[in-house]
Amino acid sequence: MEMDEFYRIRRLPPYVFEEVNKAKARARNQGADIIDLGMGNPDLPAPPHVIEKMKETLGKPRTDRYSASRGIAGLRKAQAAYYARRFGVKLNPDTQVVATLGSKEGFANVAQAITAPGDVVLVPDPSYPIHAFGFLMAGGVLRSVPSEPTPAFFPALERAIDHSIPKPIAVVVCYPSNPTAFVADLDFYRDLVAFAKKHGIMILSDLAYAEVYFDGNPPPSVLQVPGALDIAVEFTSMSKTYSMAGWRMGFAVGNERIIAALTRVKSYLDYGAFTPVQVAAAAALNGPDDCIKEMRETYGRRRDVLVESFSRAGWEVPSPRASMFAWSPIPEPFREMGSVEFSKLLVEKAEVAVSPGTGFGERGEGFVRIALVENEQRIRQAARNIRRFLETGPETLHNVVPLATRR
Repeated sequence: MEMDEFYRIRRLPPYVFEEVNKAKARARNQGADIIDLGMGNPDLPAPPHVIEKMKETLGKPRTDRYSASRGIAGLRKAQAAYYARRFGVKLNPDTQVVATLGSKEGFANVAQAITAPGDVVLVPDPSYPIHAFGFLMAGGVLRSVPSEPTPAFFPALERAIDHSIPKPIAVVVCYPSNPTAFVADLDFYRDLVAFAKKHGIMILSDLAYAEVYFDGNPPPSVLQVPGALDIAVEFTSMSKTYSMAGWRMGFAVGNERIIAALTRVKSYLDYGAFTPVQVAAAAALNGPDDCIKEMRETYGRRRDVLVESFSRAGWEVPSPRASMFAWSPIPEPFREMGSVEFSKLLVEKAEVAVSPGTGFGERGEGFVRIALVENEQRIRQAARNIRRFLETGPETLHNVVPLATRR
C-alpha cells in the first residue's frame, strides 16, 4: 500500500521545508559551512540549576516508572504560580493546568479532543504549521483569517463566520506570533474574548514566546481578560524561555472543560514526560529568573545585529518586537521567484538557510522567516555572505533557478 493512500496523510500538503532541508544537506555534503537561521531551535544551554535538578533526580526511587500523563502535582502547581506571578491569573492546578510534551503536542491533541469531522476552525495565515495541520489531521476544516492583531482582524473573523457552514467551533491566535513576530495588546484580547463569547466559539491561544520580548514590553495573556476562562485555553512552552526545546515540556491552561478533554485524550496516548524532566521543569518555573533575562538580552543583541548588518548588506529586515524570529520580505529583485526557490538559492549561493514563508500558509508567500539561533559573529558572517550574493543580482543566476520557475 502506498503511503499517500492513508486518509490523514492525504490531507497533509507537501512539507515545503523539506526542499530547503535537502538543499542544506547537499551543500553540507559538498563541504559548505551553512549558517542555519531556518529552524527555531535554540542554541543556548538550559540553565545550570535546571540541569542540576535533573541530575539530582535521575536514579532516585520510582523516577524510572511511568509518570503522570497530566503532569506531576508539583509541576502543575509551579505553572499555576507562574501565571499568578506573571499575569495575575489565578488557576486551579488540578482542573485548569495540564502538562504537555511541548506546546506542539498539546495543540495537536486538543484538536483531537474537541474536533468532530467537518468542524470548522478559524486559523491565522501565516501561522505555525501545527495550528492548521493539527485540525486537518483531526478531520476539521480550516478557514483562514489574517494574523495581524489590528482592528481589521474582527471584520475578517465576522466574514469567516458568516460564510462558514457549520459555524466555526474555535479561533486560533498566536502572539507573539510565529512566524511574523506580531504582538497583541490586552485591548485586542478584550475585543477577542467579547467576539468569541458573542459567537459562542472557543479561543486557543499559543503563547510559546511569552518571555522572548524586547524593549521592555512583556506580552499579555488572553486569560488576563475577565471571563476569558469561560472559553479560552492557552499553550506555553519551556522550549524558548529556558532553552529546553529537546526536553519537550509545555502546558495547556485555562477553561476546565477543554483541559479535561485534553487530559482525557492524553491519558490514552501517553504516560507523560520522564519524571526527572518534570521535576527539573518545576525547578525552572520556581527558580530565579536571571536566566530568562539573560536569554532575552542575548536574543535582543542578535536581533539588533541582524537588522543592522543585513540592512548594510542591502536587505532591509523589519525589527521584531518579540519572538526569536524576524519576518522579512524577500529582496525585491528575487521576489518573483517565490520564497521556496529564494530560500534554496540562499543556501546554494550565500550558504545561509532561512525558512520559506509559504511554509506557514499561502499569505506567507513573498516572505522568509529568519531565526536568531546563531551567535552575533555568525549573523554578521551571514550578512557578508548575503551582501556578496545580492551584489551578483538575479540575472546571473538563471542557471540555478530556471526563468520558468520565476512566474
